[in-house]
Amino acid sequence: MNIEETPIKGLLIIAPKRHGDARGWFCEVYSRAALSAAGIDLEFVQDNHSMSGAVGTLRGLHYQRPPFTQDKLVRCTRGVIYDVAVDVRVGSTTYGQWFGIELSAENGLQLLVPVGFLHGFITRSEGAEVQYKVTAPYSAECDGGIAWDDPDIGIDWGNTAPVLSAKDTHAPRLAAFKSPFIYGAV
Repeated sequence: MNIEETPIKGLLIIAPKRHGDARGWFCEVYSRAALSAAGIDLEFVQDNHSMSGAVGTLRGLHYQRPPFTQDKLVRCTRGVIYDVAVDVRVGSTTYGQWFGIELSAENGLQLLVPVGFLHGFITRSEGAEVQYKVTAPYSAECDGGIAWDDPDIGIDWGNTAPVLSAKDTHAPRLAAFKSPFIYGAV
């Protein structure tokens, strides 16, 4: 398993090693021992799986407040998505900055999104499926979001008219967000 840092501290790209032959390939997509050896000690408690039918379906930018904050290990198991995380940790030198990466069934890459980040993705293929592990269960009371098109963040989604949920259509701007996430807090 190869672990690569991004320009935003704590946000990591994980590339599982694929072993292939004439039949196809095999890879270990998650290994607690391998992550722990790399200094990443997370206990995932739930696996989530979404399917988005249309190209240009955007889900995000989402977060969960304490006490149900979530680290996420995200991968695309069918099709292609553009996955984005935004740092909203108060005190971080990269507060409000975003990082995006293409995740696909073909490239097998994963993004480890720690607590303190907004998360979202847009589909670049029909029938895209995303699976992700989380360190806390979903809580409707702790669920929140920020506008996907917030000009203060400036994400280039490659699509100016995505398919959105009602919740994502009416999400507030980052300037109105009082972040409960503190940089360096455990």
